[in-house]
Amino acid sequence: MSRRDPQLLAISLVGLAGIAAVLAMLSLYLWRGSVRADERAVGGLAAALGEQAERMILDTRTLLQEFEALPHTRCSVAHLEALQNAAMSRPHIRAIGYWRAVDRLCGVGFLQAAALRPPRADRIYASGVVAWWPSAATEVGGVRLFLMRFGDHDVAFDPHALLDEGLLQGREAGLWVEGLRLTAQPENAAIPAPDALPVGLTIDRVGARALSRYSRSGELPIEIVATEPLDRFWSRYRGTLGVGIAAGLLLLSGWLYVVLRYTRHRLSRGTQLRAAIARGRITVCYQPIMDLASGHCVGAEILARWTTDRGEVVPPESFVQLAEREGLTTDLTLAVLGNALRDVAPECMARGGLTLNLNLGAQDLEGERFNDALGRVLEERAVSPALIKLEITERALVDAELARRRISEFRGRGHEVAVDDFGTGYSSLSYLSTFSLDVLKIDRSFVEAIGTGAATSHVIVHVIEMARSLGLRMVAEGVESEMQAAWLRAHGVEGGQGYHFSRPLLAEEFLRFLKQRAAA
Repeated sequence: MSRRDPQLLAISLVGLAGIAAVLAMLSLYLWRGSVRADERAVGGLAAALGEQAERMILDTRTLLQEFEALPHTRCSVAHLEALQNAAMSRPHIRAIGYWRAVDRLCGVGFLQAAALRPPRADRIYASGVVAWWPSAATEVGGVRLFLMRFGDHDVAFDPHALLDEGLLQGREAGLWVEGLRLTAQPENAAIPAPDALPVGLTIDRVGARALSRYSRSGELPIEIVATEPLDRFWSRYRGTLGVGIAAGLLLLSGWLYVVLRYTRHRLSRGTQLRAAIARGRITVCYQPIMDLASGHCVGAEILARWTTDRGEVVPPESFVQLAEREGLTTDLTLAVLGNALRDVAPECMARGGLTLNLNLGAQDLEGERFNDALGRVLEERAVSPALIKLEITERALVDAELARRRISEFRGRGHEVAVDDFGTGYSSLSYLSTFSLDVLKIDRSFVEAIGTGAATSHVIVHVIEMARSLGLRMVAEGVESEMQAAWLRAHGVEGGQGYHFSRPLLAEEFLRFLKQRAAA
């Protein structure tokens, strides 16, 4: 079978599936037009509600940040006047307060200080904003308020203002932000959670109602669920049922065309990657890792690069994701390791004290294939396991039990293990402390914020303190300037990598770099 045969077979199968879909849709077109029309109508409604909710929440966040920057003496007449002006221009705001620790020293609005002391916060953001979702703990006068605090100021506002009754047009609706229900109209409406529904329109024949779920992924993930009686839903579209048949056919034709084009492209790219790995066409680069105190090169991160036969340079994040989808992650990892052991490992072993950092994906931790191949190839080439340091991303630690077992096996064999890109996932101090790790790699996004005054510029200090409390050595990624390197050095970060020291180098360039640094 030629390389194109699997592609042609896949396209033929997709074509047959499309024909079957046409036949199935012929029996559904009597109601499909009304479904589509209502999806557009409620979709526009949800978009408007979502934009309005996001705008009000982000405005409140900005307002809190502006309060912190006010030059006025706290609780002075000028300070309270500034708070009062902000509250008067926003009808949804019920109170604004100034706090010192747990004491509310002053404020404006209609709420008493004792009414604004909810327990544990629902969300603490990297920007420093703290939020409490409406609950019994935030209820005042029968209204469950939404609270946001930044620094020493907080704002309480009525979440009912986020759902405009005029926009709802008689429908019932609920609003969720980051998976937590913020408000509903009416407040006691029995509206299912977004996770219980697919995106779009759902006909609940048992409950005799039409349910619509829409998502908005702007700065805040917002979900809208709207519901109305089924008889009212159908009454709007009895005259459009015939038009729905033609619209459905056109839509299906377009869908089939897009799917065929996409499937052909994806299969072709996946086949190219598989062939490139098999033929040794994956290029390997090495980005030096420097000791920030001494300026010595202590190793390098092994990086994969791929240029197709047509000369197209594929970004690493693209072909790594493609490898994951095609089940090629371990093949790619072993190909990269083989190149490194052949090209630079002998020189690194001879110099001593160097490590080559190999990135692992979640698929590398599954099963025994990578684990067995790693031990076998190191033994065959007489390479000490201490030379190969294994970098595991936070996302690969989701299956905690499997990750702990693999990490224990790697470290027992003599490999050091680093958690990579720390801060981009969901790890916490308590979570990381359950793993036996050696190194924490600080993500470049935190390094970029050093000295900029951005909110994340303060987070890196907490990351460093956390790593130190766990006894982990630290390596900062994306170091671009001497200012960043000096800051990291002063805060006890041992290692760094980035363009300030060197771009990723081919094998010959990296060996030359080692010689030059040693001579210097």
